[in-house]
This record gives sequence, C-alpha cells and structure tokens, in this order.
Amino acid sequence: MKLECARTWAEVSLSALGHNYRTLRAQLQPGCRFLGVVKADAYGHGAVTVARELERLGCEMLAVAEVNEALQLRDAGIKLPILIFGVTPVEFADRVVAADLTQTVFTPELARALSDAAVARGKTARIHIKLDTGMSRVGVLAHDPDKAAEEVAELFEFPNLVKEGIFTHFANADGDEAFTMLQFTRFLDTLERLENTYGLTFEIRHCAASAAALKYPCTHLDMVRPGIALYGHYPDPSCRLEGEQLQPVMSLYTRVSAVRQLPAGTAVSYGCTRSVDRDTRVAVLPIGYGDGLHRLLSNRLEVVLDGVRAPVLGRICMDMCMVDVTDLPGVQVGDVATVFGTDKPLEELADHLGTITYELLCDLTGRVKRINAE
Repeated sequence: MKLECARTWAEVSLSALGHNYRTLRAQLQPGCRFLGVVKADAYGHGAVTVARELERLGCEMLAVAEVNEALQLRDAGIKLPILIFGVTPVEFADRVVAADLTQTVFTPELARALSDAAVARGKTARIHIKLDTGMSRVGVLAHDPDKAAEEVAELFEFPNLVKEGIFTHFANADGDEAFTMLQFTRFLDTLERLENTYGLTFEIRHCAASAAALKYPCTHLDMVRPGIALYGHYPDPSCRLEGEQLQPVMSLYTRVSAVRQLPAGTAVSYGCTRSVDRDTRVAVLPIGYGDGLHRLLSNRLEVVLDGVRAPVLGRICMDMCMVDVTDLPGVQVGDVATVFGTDKPLEELADHLGTITYELLCDLTGRVKRINAE
C-alpha cells in the first residue's frame, strides 16, 4: 500500500481529462481556440498537473483567478499564455509583465500600471478587456454600448499595451436563454462601437464558459473557456451532450480504519443525533470536514463498499465518519470506500447539499492527496 493511499485520497484521471478536452473541442468550429480554466487549483484537481496535460494536448491558453496562481504555473515551467481573470493590485503590475502573463483590465489605474511596467522593462503587456454585460461583478459596464466603448478606448491611451482580447461572463447561461442572449447582444454591440467609432478590434473575443460552450455555439466566437465541463461535470442537466458524454476526472476514496460492533440503542458521534435501532456493525472511515467532506452530509451521505451503499451514521467529524455495514459482513479494516466517483456521482452529494459540483471539488483540502489514476 502506498502511503498516500493509506487514509483518504483523490484519484485524478488524465485520460478522462483528455477525453473531455477532445469531446469539447469537437463542438468547436475550426480555428476556435480552447482556454483551459485551471483556477482554484484546477477546481481541486491540481493546477500544475492539469496545466501540463492541457499543454501537451494542444490547449492554446490557460486561465487563473489571481496572480499567485499564475506565478505557480510559471514556476512549474508552464509556457502557455495564462490569462488572469481577476483584479491584480497595481503594485504587482511589474510581476505580471515580468512573468509574461496576460491581465484582465477594466480600469485606467491598472492599465497605466501595466503600461509603466512594460515601458520600464522594454516589453509589451498583453491585456484582455472585461465587459460587464450583466454579471454585475467586475468589468466596464456595458449596458450602454456607446459609453462602454468610450471607456474601453480610453484604456488604450497608454503605451506598450497589446489589446489581445476582450470578453464577458454570462450570469445564467445554464438557465436563462433570453438573459444570456441579452448579454451576448450587449457584448456584440460594444464590439461594433469599438470598431466603427474608435477603430479598435481584438484578436480574441470570448464569452463562452462551460454552459454556453455546450448550449450556444453562436457564442463561441474566437475562443471558449470551459471550466467544470473540462473536469467532467455539466453545469446543468440541460447542458448534456448528445452521444459522447463527459467523464468525471476525479474520484474520492477512503479506507476503513476500524470496524466496531455496537449494541442496539447506542448513540453515534457528536451531539448523539443518531442512535442505532439494532445491533449494528459500524465501519469507521478516516475522512471528515477537515478533508472537505461537508458536515451537512451527516446522516445523509452514503458511501460505496463492496459495490453496495452504506449510510453514514451520526455527524461527520473533522477527521472521521461512521457508516453502517451491518448488511456487509465482509467489510474489514483496509477496505476502500468510494465517496464519489464513477459508481457514486458527485452530483448526488451536491443535490443533498443544495449546492453545485464546483463547490465540492474546490472544498477538498490539501490533506487529501491527489494521485494519478492511471
């Protein structure tokens, strides 16, 4: 037994990642680029490992949320263009330029800082302009295309800035077609004003994350940027492909550390929220909320042991939880339980919690070792 598999671990399948990449790529028109989203440690899968594989597969660009994530990839030897989606404080503009990163820009302060850093280094700074067409988060507000175009044009008064891209973010592409098309129209109208009024065009126009990449081919433009779909999960059932399906990249396992025999009436775990109503055989699993297994799954989660589902008894602890294996007499110390994977969909856990698969993947802590499944 490998040490990293002695307790609790996640297996990351690079073959499934490659399958998803090729499946998503097949939805695109020739010449449409593919940006792989590897922010939040590649949605918990391991950013460096995933980035290296995407680089090998032929992905044209990567994206992260903030500058430290980008620098981690550069330090690991990743050469692909890396777009920083989020805000970088102006005092770190030189780090962005020095590492040859691509920065999202929507304020003159950051545009000026990047320009100054590029001039000082005798380089150029690649930027992508963010338009806020309805997410109401960050970006040049683009409800009025004429005003938005004027604000964007002012950002290019500074020297040594390369206007490589422009993008927006759909707020409800997996649920509201009308609002998505309103956002898309605002985006296109602003692009038209930029070209006709200011002579500004962009090499890469992009707005399709996973849901739009799957549902709305008209929004693909020059590049798509799948996130959750790349890792094998659909943003919504309405996004499912016909024919070839995406494959989950991560599976989560834990290993039985103890087996107990409890008499009927015994309370289990903190708070005594559950008592067994029969003589019960209990397996202790070394996984808890310290590993990212939500405490709200207490008395609700089922794991798979010997191909059979076993329910969690009582509250999930920081480092452990207990499951009922009375009807699984063969279970013993060392056996492997599946928390989620091919025979136990992650979507089931998300439904129990009223949340999304994104959150559960990102919540897995660093204590859970990620290992290559192949």
